[in-house]
Amino acid sequence: MNPRTSGPAGAVTLLVIAKEPLPGRVKTRLTPPFSPTEAAHLAEAALTDTLHTVRALPAARRVVVLDGRPGPWLPAGIEVVRQCPGGLDERLAAAFGACTGPTLLIGMDTPQVTAADLAGALAPGAWDGCDAWFGPADDGGFWALGLAAPDPALLRGVPMSVPETGAVQRRRLVDAGLSVRDLPRLRDVDTAADATHVAALAPHGRFAAELARLTGAVVR
Repeated sequence: MNPRTSGPAGAVTLLVIAKEPLPGRVKTRLTPPFSPTEAAHLAEAALTDTLHTVRALPAARRVVVLDGRPGPWLPAGIEVVRQCPGGLDERLAAAFGACTGPTLLIGMDTPQVTAADLAGALAPGAWDGCDAWFGPADDGGFWALGLAAPDPALLRGVPMSVPETGAVQRRRLVDAGLSVRDLPRLRDVDTAADATHVAALAPHGRFAAELARLTGAVVR
């Protein structure tokens, strides 16, 4: 496919796919050792950290694609759009389908994400000769996906939340003839061990503070 040329810096749409952090609906793999309410507090902290990072990044739009209702965790400057029904592949596809031009989507499970982690896809010229950006996750999934020309068909039918999700999604991009560049590999927060590891990577964030409050541990 013909190489794409990026627009001016800040022309990217940034999406965060998220669930309202309600007990029993988020971070269920954290229970046990945490209660559903404690897991929801950790999810809210992770989402808050993520959204505050996104708000500080150069972008044309910053949008949370939300399952549920916004709460006090939503900072100013972030738009809210409702997720469509269906499986995760359909919801991700619809989120991209509502956008035009370079679009970068991340989840709410990597509160340690920094501007440096996303810099590759947001720097001037980041999309020159590039059709897609892919952020692999340690668990075999992906934490970020960017498309120069959003096409829902690139996501529909990809099996989600399984160890091969990332490999299948990246292969889907390559098989479509897209030029793909990779972002750093990050670790999602799914289990208590993940939470401890991620908090240590970002010890000054809200997520680390909430984990320390719940466990009585000091994150260094």
